[in-house]
Amino acid sequence: MPSLIQPPPLANPVATLCRIIGAHANTAGDFSTCIPGLSVYRRDAPAPPITCIVEPSIVLVVQGAKEMVIGANAYPYDTTRFLVTSLNIPAHSAVTIASDTAPCLGLVFKLDLRTLAELIAQDGRLPISEHALHTSAGVGALNPKLLGSFTRLIELLEETDAIPVLWPLLQREIHYRLLLSDQAPLLRNIASVGSKGHRIAKAIDWLKLNYAAPLRVDALASQVQMGLSTFHQHFRQLTAMSPLQYQKWLRLNEAKRLMLNEDLDAATAAFKVGYESPSQFSREYGRQFGTPPKRDIAELRQGAERKAAASHSVSIE
Repeated sequence: MPSLIQPPPLANPVATLCRIIGAHANTAGDFSTCIPGLSVYRRDAPAPPITCIVEPSIVLVVQGAKEMVIGANAYPYDTTRFLVTSLNIPAHSAVTIASDTAPCLGLVFKLDLRTLAELIAQDGRLPISEHALHTSAGVGALNPKLLGSFTRLIELLEETDAIPVLWPLLQREIHYRLLLSDQAPLLRNIASVGSKGHRIAKAIDWLKLNYAAPLRVDALASQVQMGLSTFHQHFRQLTAMSPLQYQKWLRLNEAKRLMLNEDLDAATAAFKVGYESPSQFSREYGRQFGTPPKRDIAELRQGAERKAAASHSVSIE
């Protein structure tokens, strides 16, 4: 009998993701890609939590493990679980499993709340669940269909001519798959127009654009059509901060960026982000980052110089 022709084995999606991400992140760090909203990362060793601001996004780990801490809540995730965040929120990100031989590899894909809202309006199958208002982040089970969508997205990095045609389709598919995942209630509460979560998202957008302006919380609550006490309650539930604390966080991080990237001195940066007293700025900066601004920026620059020198030395060898 003639031998039967066996079909070629299906590619392992996780192996594909590791290979392509590893090629684009061949040293430790975070790397943007030519695909809109997509970045990849690599970590070569476990690392304690570092402060960051998390945009609405889904984060995948394809090798290793990480943990996100928001307020008092910890969200561990690995190759079987994805992290999803629905608001711009301050957080602490840690790497829990990584090594030189098996680095922590993954991707971050920004979510578009408008796309989510459009899909929710078209779908209409799942009701909005008010219990999801207590958080703006969650860890979900990574199912094969969602994993397949991300694999096809990452493969576009090897077929860049196809990105303009296929990226919009895959972006919409990923949002659709998320709305069918176990994290759908969280996303629906933020993206559904008129929900309390959606109103908090609008308030956060305003704060991001107007962080340097004086803040009247009652006026902001009124602007998003919420009572003051309800606004305070849900803002804190979703961000683990009060509106004033959130504004302070935005100001301090923007001041840090201005000093580090635009070489402004501490007083100039303080005034630029809305502080009236440089001494108050220095005190609050030290409480936030653990070091006075001048020393913190100097240490960050020295660390960057050491890292660049070490990288140059390795490349020469």
